[in-house]
Amino acid sequence: MKNNNKNNIDFATVLGSAVHDMKNSLCLLLQSIENLTQTITVENQLVKEHLASAHYEASRLNTGLVQLLSLYRAGLNSLPLNIDQHYIEDVIDEVLASNEGYLQHKNMSLKVSQSEELNWYLDSDLICILLNDMLINAMRYSQKQILLSVYSEDNYLVFRLEDDGPGYPPTMLEAVDMSMQHYDIGHGRTGLGLYFARLIAEAHTNGEKQGSISLQNGGALNGSVFTLKLP
Repeated sequence: MKNNNKNNIDFATVLGSAVHDMKNSLCLLLQSIENLTQTITVENQLVKEHLASAHYEASRLNTGLVQLLSLYRAGLNSLPLNIDQHYIEDVIDEVLASNEGYLQHKNMSLKVSQSEELNWYLDSDLICILLNDMLINAMRYSQKQILLSVYSEDNYLVFRLEDDGPGYPPTMLEAVDMSMQHYDIGHGRTGLGLYFARLIAEAHTNGEKQGSISLQNGGALNGSVFTLKLP
């Protein structure tokens, strides 16, 4: 029997295209929410809080779609990188700009401590996605305070994100080194985001050195502490 290839559907390609289209729509939605937020008066605080929540959830969805699209393109084996030299202050400014509205409307305090004139070779797009996802996670669970520290140590670029929330659950502390097959996506703070963060970190190499992520509880704010190191 002759096989008609024209009738065969490459579901992976269709899924990748659909995710890309959804991501673009969400970006437009986020921009609309930000524009609407700027038109709301101070007296409408409740409306601002609802818009902040909408922005937060849309940001989470957008990040998740970006992760899925990148994993699709990588074939779950390797992640293509676009490495170039970047001023880290510009990277941090981009992440902060994406979340400024939510922080203001939730009256959260985000303190940034970073070394001046710090530059590094990295994929800025992927690192921004990673940091944005971790910041969204911190904003969700923190009470009022978040601390982001950026510095170089032992020839590594270090991003350290701390919050004053309840800390990571034991299941998430144990999950940081798991393979994708062992993640239970249905349980709160574990799942695709953590796996994707590790994938991005480990894709950054310099000689025999490799990037890494780590999770712990405590730190300066007695909550969650997320650390990203890039060689």
